[in-house]
Amino acid sequence: MSRYKEVADDIRAKIISGFYNSEKSMPEQVVLAKEYKTSRMTIQKALEILRIEGLVYSRRGSGTFVRKNARTLSELDSKADIYNGVTKHLGSKGKITSKIISFSIRFPNEIECEKLMIDPSKPVYDIIRLRYFKGEPLLLEYTIMPIEVITGITEKVLYHSIYSHIEDVLGLGIGVANRRIHADRPNENDKKYLECEEIDPILEVDQVVFLDSGVPFEYSQTRHRYDKGDIVVVNLNAKRG
Repeated sequence: MSRYKEVADDIRAKIISGFYNSEKSMPEQVVLAKEYKTSRMTIQKALEILRIEGLVYSRRGSGTFVRKNARTLSELDSKADIYNGVTKHLGSKGKITSKIISFSIRFPNEIECEKLMIDPSKPVYDIIRLRYFKGEPLLLEYTIMPIEVITGITEKVLYHSIYSHIEDVLGLGIGVANRRIHADRPNENDKKYLECEEIDPILEVDQVVFLDSGVPFEYSQTRHRYDKGDIVVVNLNAKRG
């Protein structure tokens, strides 16, 4: 992970915990640079991430401030326009563990070929994983990945982090994701693995994720428990209609 992202993650955690709050300005950039043993440019890039997320704002001549509503964000919340994998998103906040429900290799169906832009003769990984956060069921992932694009997926990788394997082992960069979010009723797997009741709603995220080269490498549906975080949309330029 880039250093400025690591710094942003740490400052974000301090904001959510209340270490930094809206009552006074945050330390100056030179002070933060010394604290994190990095450059001022890195601090500026980290603060820009937090500004885009709606956590902080800058006032010319006065410094950087935490927005008053920043702590309303749950540690489980995720951004609608940012996705870097569950392990990177929550790994610094608590232990992430995985249970492999199924793992196989097969040929893709018509929809999967369309989403991943591959030929039906190209095999794919078919993965179902249950992800736990601090020992409690968080979400159920149904993932399809083309083998010729993402090589070397094993059970060892699935118990750890697929995205870390892609970036750190394969040396590939992860780009944008097209995401569709909708509510659903719980199915049998939701009840079994996410411990949902019949009346509990499920939040499903359907997405296609691309490498930074523009090649699609993941087509997935993720089923979230209704009480384990929200999908947050931050609009800094909202205008009244």
